[in-house]
Amino acid sequence: MLEHLDWGKRNRMRHIIREDGRVLMLAIDHGYFMGPTTGMEIPSTSIAPLLPYVDALMLSPGILKTQVSADLSNIAWVLRASGCNSILDEDIDNESLILTALEAIKMNASAIAVSIYVGADHQHQTLKNLAVAIADASQYNLPVLGVTAVGKKLKDKREKRYLALASRIAAEFGADMVKTYYCEGFEEVVAKTPVPIVVAGGPKLDTYKDVLELTYQSIQCGAVGVDMGRNIWQSDYPAAIIQGVRAIIHENYSVKEALDLVESLQTEENRRQPLFAETKEDIEASKIH
Repeated sequence: MLEHLDWGKRNRMRHIIREDGRVLMLAIDHGYFMGPTTGMEIPSTSIAPLLPYVDALMLSPGILKTQVSADLSNIAWVLRASGCNSILDEDIDNESLILTALEAIKMNASAIAVSIYVGADHQHQTLKNLAVAIADASQYNLPVLGVTAVGKKLKDKREKRYLALASRIAAEFGADMVKTYYCEGFEEVVAKTPVPIVVAGGPKLDTYKDVLELTYQSIQCGAVGVDMGRNIWQSDYPAAIIQGVRAIIHENYSVKEALDLVESLQTEENRRQPLFAETKEDIEASKIH
């Protein structure tokens, strides 16, 4: 899977994708366009009980600098390198690069992440962002994660033909990994994408069983892991569901076994304590992308 990479890049990728060839990534970068999202208003508080179960964090550079201890080890950083828009705009696809490879290296990143919006109004700009980021990162053997993003207008584009197209384009440009959505026929998306695929969690699902089934099916179809955010830290028992997801990824649990584990961990100690009141606007904003 990684044999074709130079030593430095392969070593950094191994910080993310572990020895068993799988990864549990925790996405906490939503604030780069959503602001203080419910459940992630104070990131350091929200991630503290989750860090023991995480292989990698996907986050923005400002949150890494201010909310994550420099003493933390054994967790990889995947730093968001594209942005420049917010949920206040008509769509969120008009992005530029916000981070250079050199700055990412200074923060000891294992990779950077760049979103592409294939089929959106600003497709050309976001694809150019990916190309520039890959060329920049190649100077330092820094891996790049290409994210097949969908904006407000393309929210229904989570189907095989579109995701295979977007994922393959990211790989063709030279992305070392691709983050995309799960869909019916997902094994075909994986087969047509010649780099490791990580599945996005997306907006919060209805039940823990739904989260675990998404994880299980993604792995069965060939993904190396998941990059989940809201389905973990917006849940009632974040430390419980993340352990169930991890058990499927790294211990080959079935959905039933993982669900039993999650249910056994739904204790008062593991319950999420909301820090702020959630408004209707907050709920609607959290469903975007």
